[in-house]
Parts: sequence; structure tokens; C-alpha cells
Amino acid sequence: MSGATVELPATARAFLTLPHTAAFTTLRPDGTPHVTPVRFTFDSATALARVTTRAGARKARNVAAGGPAARVALCQADGLRWVTLEGRAAVTDAPARLAEAVHRYTVRYRTAPPAPLDLVVVEIAVDHVLSLNL
Repeated sequence: MSGATVELPATARAFLTLPHTAAFTTLRPDGTPHVTPVRFTFDSATALARVTTRAGARKARNVAAGGPAARVALCQADGLRWVTLEGRAAVTDAPARLAEAVHRYTVRYRTAPPAPLDLVVVEIAVDHVLSLNL
């Protein structure tokens, strides 16, 4: 899975490397939003964002229930600066994809993510970006 080409100013790309959390919005099967704080990574070269989580977590179940049309949003904010990444999402437990997600997380946050037995990665093909003051 890879996202569309998205244009981000250098300041926004740099902001997305800081060790902040983001609000992650998925849609429940009834269409209501589920918002939770997460740590994530974003690869600007491929426009792919990654969130590691448990397969049983509500966010992963929401994405899986949405099928190939599942859309999500990640919004990282710091004061009056923010970037929102939107796109289609999918859940995978493919070993190579999990390893890449864990590696990127570890580089960004300088610590490995939690490693539950049911670890999965939500991959977001980012196709729309909003930002302010970057």
C-alpha cells in the first residue's frame, strides 16, 4: 500500500518527525467517529503513515470493518501548529511490514513500540494533507 504523491513543505515534513502523538480518527461500523491518541510514523517519499496497535484494538477493528474504502485521519498538533494526514487505511500483520513499522517507530520515538502478541500495523495511504502555521 502506498499513498498518492502529496506535497508537503519542508517545515511540515520536519514537524512530522518530532516525537509527538496524534489524534487518530477512525469510523465505527455505525458511522460514528472514534478518536484516540497514537504514536505514528510518516514516510513522505511514499506518503505512507503507519500506526502500530493490537489487532483487537477498536481502531484496528474499525479499519478492518471498513474494508478497502476505510478512510482515517491523523492530526498532530503542537500549540497553533498542526498537520492532518488523511487517506485510505488497511490493517496488516505481514512480518516485513510490521518490522518496517517497528523500525520507523523506534527511530522516531527512540524506543520500541509495545509488542503485544497480536501486533498489527495500520497503514494509511495519505492522499490529502491539511496544515496550519508550518
